[in-house]
Amino acid sequence: MSVIYEVFGADAHEMTISLMDAAKVSEMIPRNASIALKPNLVVDSAPDFGATTHPGVLSGCIEYLQANGFSNICVMESSWVGDRTEQAMITCGYDKVCEKYAVPFYDLKKEKARTVQTALRPMEITCRALDTDFLIDLPVLKGHCQTLMTCALKNLKGCLPDREKRKFHSDGLIKPIAALGAFLKPNLIIVDSICGDLNFEEGGNPIQTNRMFLGTDPVQVDTYGCQLMGLALEDVPYIQLAEQYGAGSTRLDDVIALNTPEQTTSYPAPAGIAKRLTKNVNVDSACSACFASLVRGLYVAKESGIPVHHPISIGQGFRGKEISGIGIGNCCLGADFCAEGCPPTAKAVEKMLRELS
Repeated sequence: MSVIYEVFGADAHEMTISLMDAAKVSEMIPRNASIALKPNLVVDSAPDFGATTHPGVLSGCIEYLQANGFSNICVMESSWVGDRTEQAMITCGYDKVCEKYAVPFYDLKKEKARTVQTALRPMEITCRALDTDFLIDLPVLKGHCQTLMTCALKNLKGCLPDREKRKFHSDGLIKPIAALGAFLKPNLIIVDSICGDLNFEEGGNPIQTNRMFLGTDPVQVDTYGCQLMGLALEDVPYIQLAEQYGAGSTRLDDVIALNTPEQTTSYPAPAGIAKRLTKNVNVDSACSACFASLVRGLYVAKESGIPVHHPISIGQGFRGKEISGIGIGNCCLGADFCAEGCPPTAKAVEKMLRELS
């Protein structure tokens, strides 16, 4: 039986140690194992903005592991296409954590990768992720402009080289996320749900929920994340597909709370902003960074009362084609008007919409 442990509060460091103590994590790990911590550094954004893993989660993990005699520990991650991992690492304070505990940080954008056969297709995964003995997944529970929710399974996408990340979007995200989760199964998942943005993967609208939870099954952990956010499993189809591929089980056996929240309010639900804003957008294999810039640009334009008079197209599927109206990103250079970049910034998208209004 797989158990999820949950703790409430605002001190990520102490909450992490409490979860690991309760789950007896030290008993799960072989004594001489290499251990890799995989947080979420998708963008160069402070954790309080709701997109990235709090540094206290890292420090709590490392302190617990070192206190229990484990020394072969590293932190590894790569930001999404277009952002610099090393800058995001500094912004989030990971450099200070790694220095304090003498733990190396590896930017997976710079690491070698090798091809493995997954349930879907051959896939490139960085060697450092493949070769670690004990993988600890440290995602943020938050919304996503394309998959609606992101947590344990999708956080593994940071273990890919950028060229493979682009292929994920060509494949529609759902199947490759499920296949990656089944192949690169994390041994432990500790979810930062202190203030995740429930609508935007890149953050900006954080919702304070003051909780964290721990599990050993990424499918089960994501199932619980769906439950918290008021989503049906059918709303996030890669979860059940990951179960079919053998990544874990959607069955929720037991959730053990280590304490009680100071306020017993219900978990807030995502507002569905991205879906509403993009209902008339032509999308074909769009990368998350590019799509997020579009959604943010449309959001700012709407809040500013800027009308959109032209059709909008986005995605790798439009590369080399003539497009009527607005194109988003370098894949859509054939559009009448194009917000250039790989990805373009949200400000560039908003500026174009304003100029064309």
